[in-house]
Amino acid sequence: MITHPLLHRTRRHFFQDCGIGVGKIALASLLANETFGATGTPNFMRFPVKAKRVIYLFMGGAPSQLELFDNKPKLQEIEGKPIPPSVIKGQRYAFIQPDAAVLGPRFPFAKHGQSGAEFSDRLPYLSKIADDLTIVKSMHTDHFNHAPAQLFMTTGSGIPGRASMGSWLSYGIGSEADDLPGFVVMRSGGNLSGGSAMWGSGFLPSEHQGVPFREGAEPILHVANPKGIDRTAQRQTLDLLNKLNRGSHGKMGDPEINARIEAYEMAYRMQARAPELIDFDKESQETLDLYGVKKGRSNFASNCLLARRLAERGTRFIQLYHSGWDAHSNVEGNVKNQAKAVDQASAALVQDLKRLGMLEDTLVVWGGEFGRTPMVEASAALNRSGGRDHHPQAFTMWMAGGGTKPGITVGKTDELGFHVTEDPVHVHDLQATILKLMGIDHTRLSFRFQGLDFRLTGVEPHHPVAKLIA
Repeated sequence: MITHPLLHRTRRHFFQDCGIGVGKIALASLLANETFGATGTPNFMRFPVKAKRVIYLFMGGAPSQLELFDNKPKLQEIEGKPIPPSVIKGQRYAFIQPDAAVLGPRFPFAKHGQSGAEFSDRLPYLSKIADDLTIVKSMHTDHFNHAPAQLFMTTGSGIPGRASMGSWLSYGIGSEADDLPGFVVMRSGGNLSGGSAMWGSGFLPSEHQGVPFREGAEPILHVANPKGIDRTAQRQTLDLLNKLNRGSHGKMGDPEINARIEAYEMAYRMQARAPELIDFDKESQETLDLYGVKKGRSNFASNCLLARRLAERGTRFIQLYHSGWDAHSNVEGNVKNQAKAVDQASAALVQDLKRLGMLEDTLVVWGGEFGRTPMVEASAALNRSGGRDHHPQAFTMWMAGGGTKPGITVGKTDELGFHVTEDPVHVHDLQATILKLMGIDHTRLSFRFQGLDFRLTGVEPHHPVAKLIA
């Protein structure tokens, strides 16, 4: 007599074969209770959700706050003289000596809007939306070289291998989009010192890493199937691959196999949505002109418009990198060129989101990894003149929408723009603020890896900035 093989299986066989004992199941239950409350809401969701998505405009290379946002007439008065020793005591720089001569601001400033926020004449478009912006003039960071500072801003650590902010949000609260990635990365302007580690998932499962869109006219490749492969054949192929991969996962338990399965499935779903996503033909000429988008060109402007379209379709975290701000020589020319590349589209993104009723729950963040020195960088050996070195002690960023308080400026620096004198905001404080706007308590969103509990904001005490939140 032949009997079904499952009739010979006991509960002990089940626990042995699946590799999970009763103790592990009990532990998983306890961990679930720690992660989720009685209502099923994650325990790290402790605050009202003000922002549903983030568009982060990262200015790689570090813009000069002294030529854009932080007006310091005193620098003009003492240009050519050394910074007082009491100010520079104990400071380190990447290329210059601390006693280098002062360099005054290269452009005139004016106040704008009812808020009276000051902008240089290099930002004519952002100046027009001054009352929509939340400006932070008191940012400071722990790092003074590009790669670690960029990693610190995006992952909370200057060491490669940590999870990026977009990955943390994907891991913690997922995405509203089923047919597009929850975390998308776009680039313009050149290379980044921090590299792909800035949008990596680190110790988190790989499905949470950022998905880079290509530069150029085709941000997403292979949207169409090869000749002879229709949608049905593709689906059957994927089903077979998934079956094989799930079999491998059952034997090895490697979570990266699940990440591979999800990548295949996301690519399949994107084939249906991507053509419509990247087609700007349905955008009005007024909208294209607002951003400064030129047909057939891929640059920061087209990335900003694509970011808005991704936000409309449910992508949780959209990171736009624009490189080229590293002004070790000719800071005047650098700021002219880079501001021209980003000013119009940055302002247009805020205006467009506001017009569509999306700004109230979309957080826009703009800024680099650190600031620039009040002292000039000049070196005949390096063929440099009229530049500014890296300055981690004080720099400016701005935010808009997503529950921030519009039309205010938080923080001040001294008359030389050297040190923060009021309301210092550390990088981890900014990250904690972004998480709070998303409804997350940054101290509770953590992941255990190699026996340690990691979080985006590190282990030192940092706090959301209450003055920034409406």
